Amino acid sequence: MGSGQRWPAGTDPEVASVARMYDFLLDGRDNYQADRDACAALLDVVPSMKDLALNNRQFLRRVVHYLAAEQGITQFIDHGSGLPTRDNVHQVAQRINPSAAVVYVDNDPIVLAHGRALLGGDPHTAVLQADMRDTKAIFEHTDTQRLIDFDQPVAALFVSVLHCIPDHDDPAALIREVTRRLVPGSFLVICQLVSPDPQVRDFVTEFMDQATQHQWGRVREQHEVRAYFDGLDIIDPPGLVEVSTWMPDNDLLRRQRTFEWEEWGGLARVPQRGHLS
Repeated sequence: MGSGQRWPAGTDPEVASVARMYDFLLDGRDNYQADRDACAALLDVVPSMKDLALNNRQFLRRVVHYLAAEQGITQFIDHGSGLPTRDNVHQVAQRINPSAAVVYVDNDPIVLAHGRALLGGDPHTAVLQADMRDTKAIFEHTDTQRLIDFDQPVAALFVSVLHCIPDHDDPAALIREVTRRLVPGSFLVICQLVSPDPQVRDFVTEFMDQATQHQWGRVREQHEVRAYFDGLDIIDPPGLVEVSTWMPDNDLLRRQRTFEWEEWGGLARVPQRGHLS
């Protein structure tokens, strides 16, 4: 955005935003110099950052298509949705079923402004400005209640967002609370940034915490993400994997050149209540 551009109330262009950094990595235009500077600093340490962002977006497209086409899911709640780009959740799902309903959730005011402008004419979508940790507010919001029938299966998406939640807010507890509110046969899509290298984990975690003024959690390890799936039926194959290898649909996918970190996770189904731990 140019220096003369007005920004929505509540937006601080001097503070990096995860949603806007992601937009920059996807070659979007809805980002500020603070977001670009933060990305440049991270690329020195994690040069695979842009590859990872693009692979993550392709994973989102593939998993939504699978849910809509193979599992018949027509309702989606996208937590931490980020700024609109190509092949948003509603576009992928509505190619399969034009009446598929999608609720986007993000706490960035720019996401709300751009999302509502893009989706204003679509009666099957809504954008909520909300904290993804506030499940009660999200699920009970009038737009959610209008679009989502919680007596039927729902797909809850947590794609590349749980690393934004600090340990003291317990992302695993968030997943359990969302799962508790969904009927059996619903699905959860979960992935987050992981690294086997403690120096990478510590650097990225500290840098992003400072750059976003504490709107950040932690780069974690695979075993911590695996714990998010406790009590759920993981769709296996492919299981929990680096997301570019989750049901790849062609041989031309972008390859991550280095693996100092990766986006790791998968898809799981909510079982009958007696199976939940």
